[in-house]
Amino acid sequence: MAGLYVHIPFCSSRCVYCGFYSTTGLELRERYVDAVCKEIKMRPSAEQISTIYLGGGTPSQLSTEQLKRIFDSAYIYNKVENDAEVTIEMNPDDVNKETAEALRKLPVNRISMGAQTFSDERLRFLRRRHNASQVKDAVETLRQAGFKNISIDLMYGFPNQTLEEWKADIEKALELDVEHISTYCLMYEEGTALYKLLEQGKVAEIDEELERKMYYTLIERLEAAGYEHYEISNFARKGYRSRHNSSYWRGIPYIGVGAAAHSYDIKTRSWNVADIRKYIEAMEQGKRPYEEEVIDADTRYNDAITVALRTKEGLDLTTLPDNQRRYCIANAKRHIDANLLRLDDNHLALTKEGLFVSDMVMSDLMIV
Repeated sequence: MAGLYVHIPFCSSRCVYCGFYSTTGLELRERYVDAVCKEIKMRPSAEQISTIYLGGGTPSQLSTEQLKRIFDSAYIYNKVENDAEVTIEMNPDDVNKETAEALRKLPVNRISMGAQTFSDERLRFLRRRHNASQVKDAVETLRQAGFKNISIDLMYGFPNQTLEEWKADIEKALELDVEHISTYCLMYEEGTALYKLLEQGKVAEIDEELERKMYYTLIERLEAAGYEHYEISNFARKGYRSRHNSSYWRGIPYIGVGAAAHSYDIKTRSWNVADIRKYIEAMEQGKRPYEEEVIDADTRYNDAITVALRTKEGLDLTTLPDNQRRYCIANAKRHIDANLLRLDDNHLALTKEGLFVSDMVMSDLMIV
């Protein structure tokens, strides 16, 4: 099986923290959809497609007809499983009765929505287009249209945010009773507007100890509410793990279509040009504009460390060659002794204490 990811880079405005490739050039939407459909036709999957994910950017910036064309291409040129998970990312302010009912007529069966926070002040700081009340309205509208698998994104670690304010956001999220919650600490990525504010001294990162308390408060509260903490940043009701993202963490091949989209087929990793005009122009000439790298044994091992250890199940050591398995166990020993990793039945996984320092632990296990 394999996954299909389609990158839709359009945004009506750019969030202050966003480091993903996106554009506000909405006049290019029709040409871009044409190009995406051509690439899907050009690159049919040899494997059965089990998940489709439209991410961005803001996929809900496309019209229903444009979305339909993309899905028609995906299903015509690929063998898609009958019960495939089909996700589309949306902004709360793009959700209305008409849109929700139109999406129900498409193969979409899962909605991923960027709530981020339930504070209007913090939403304005992020330069989000929606307000807090629109998140609840959007979930209700999607439920009425028949959607039974909804995920929301939450963000914490805002400048001057208190632990009590974060707890309030968690409770607001729980009131929505969605099937899946993804959570992220606010990151100051170089090249973003937020990073410039940090450089100018207009904002400051939160204290590491406060960030730690926020993270563990999140875990304890969501687990108490019945959510499974199945990956460092992700929580799901039983049976509602993100199948698409889980395929990344399990090393399952995927095809990435669109500007800046990445693909992986176990032997190679490739990525399309992160420039919408160059992408469109190349595809109009029947050429995919991409770069590629061959994945050697050390890189494959490092990839396994950085994706499998993110998950609740951890890394299955029996999947590694003998020399890599010995190397991994030897380097893991001090973290096992420090209760940051646990080794159980040939599976190496982060402990609860190890989750917050996962980057450090993973780097110690990697081949440099």
